[in-house]
Amino acid sequence: MTLDFTTILLQWQLLLDGALLTAKLALITTVTGFLIGTLCAVARRSQSALFTRIAAVYVESIRNTPFLVQIFLVYFGLSSLGFSFTAFTVSVIALTINVGAYTAEIMRAGFESVHKGQWEAAETLGLSKWQQYWHVALRPAIERVYPSLTSQFILLMLASSVTSQISAEELTATANFIQSETYLPFETFIIVAAIYIALSLLMRLGFWLFGLVIFPRRRRLGTPI
Repeated sequence: MTLDFTTILLQWQLLLDGALLTAKLALITTVTGFLIGTLCAVARRSQSALFTRIAAVYVESIRNTPFLVQIFLVYFGLSSLGFSFTAFTVSVIALTINVGAYTAEIMRAGFESVHKGQWEAAETLGLSKWQQYWHVALRPAIERVYPSLTSQFILLMLASSVTSQISAEELTATANFIQSETYLPFETFIIVAAIYIALSLLMRLGFWLFGLVIFPRRRRLGTPI
């Protein structure tokens, strides 16, 4: 068996463009998914039965359906409602909805890990619920679940390959195009797998460096992030 990687590497510009779009999807949806997930975690711990139930239905619906089904529902659902978005925009929406549900459960665990005494002290000081979350609970909660969050966001980047099904021109879609042009599927996907591994390692490094900045206590103590 003879492997021909040279032909694939000649398409480096397409591969680079696909990798950059994958990284862009991951960056945007990491931020938006974290925001939605955190709000849902707060809603699930709310004393309002309505907010709790809405958040619970959202989380359970997303966590118990395949992402491929979700992205088709978003893609065709928006079209049927008369909205016309690019494949990239639909991908961002679908990925955000998906990762938001998983982030909600991770952040809920983080909030519940905050010692009861801290919540009571915040109430004694007369802080509102939002002030309690913002000033007291948010940073220690993130710190405790940070490894789980970073793993989830890396899985999100890998899951972005599914967006190729709606013609988003990310890395997997680029690979499908290259292998159809070169008739070298094995070599193409070996290279693409290596690129995904590189992206995962870069994200891990980025999250580690970010953790050193936002968690100075751990940095001083030498605790792994």
